[in-house]
Amino acid sequence: MAERRTLYPPIEPYETGRLEVGDGHSLYWERCGTRGAKPVVFLHGGPGAGCSPDHRRQFDPARYDILLFDQRGCGRSTPHASLEANTTWHLVADMERLREMAGHERWMVYGGSWGSTLSLAYAQTHPERVTELVLRGIFTFRQSELDWLYVKGASEIFPDKWPAFLAPIPPEERGDIVAAYQRRLTGSDRAAQVEAAKAWSKWEAETVTLLPNPHVIEEFTDDEFAVAIARIENHYMIHKGWLEEGQLIAGATKLKGIPGVIVQGRYDCCTPPVTAWDLKQAWPEVELHMIADGGHLFSEPGITDALIRATDAFAR
Repeated sequence: MAERRTLYPPIEPYETGRLEVGDGHSLYWERCGTRGAKPVVFLHGGPGAGCSPDHRRQFDPARYDILLFDQRGCGRSTPHASLEANTTWHLVADMERLREMAGHERWMVYGGSWGSTLSLAYAQTHPERVTELVLRGIFTFRQSELDWLYVKGASEIFPDKWPAFLAPIPPEERGDIVAAYQRRLTGSDRAAQVEAAKAWSKWEAETVTLLPNPHVIEEFTDDEFAVAIARIENHYMIHKGWLEEGQLIAGATKLKGIPGVIVQGRYDCCTPPVTAWDLKQAWPEVELHMIADGGHLFSEPGITDALIRATDAFAR
């Protein structure tokens, strides 16, 4: 077996800034790598997670001009944890503003988890702007995907972790757990909001790694991080991403002619492999790499290896 690829060494941005996108939102953005090299936009997960320094390291900095940004309401963008004017289609429009700001006619689009959702929504709206797609941990807001996480599915793989997710919600409200969480995450009781946010975010942290990872759980249960990701994720889940049922799978016909790679962990308990498989059936040209020892996160060795090989191949 060939030696697995790892992340590129740490780098710092060569430029940072903020972009006012209207509705009171100000987006933090940064550019890394080599100005004028192959343009790529990185779309983080969540929604609501924000970018990290390791996200920059998935691309050869000598061959890529990398634009990363914190989506509305999260990371260094303001206002923090805001749900106002925060939908999939607002973010698609934000990407076009960022592309124009950077002076790119076309660019590669790279996203994992929720970032894969936003990548597909953008590429199906603006296929003429996309040179390639690299996607990980496919999620498309179908009802079956939502039920897997919040009704029945992951709860049967993590039965010992599920009670902690249910704990903030009284038994009489558990018929619609996502709506019950929304009431607490958007309510005026700050203590109840933080309690619900940490339980919501911790449940996700439990499902995203192949093996338990205390560092991931610690990161996800930090008060500020948890409130942003829980409020924004819940907001998107309640509205099913402002997408019709099956829209992004059916819309894959619009991707014909765009080279693409999907990297999917075989044991991804957050975004199960069936969605990546269904997308492959609707988009036959895409390369699907099912990682035999992979879960959900980009940082798992087999996932990282496949992602770096994909970005290196497209750089050539």
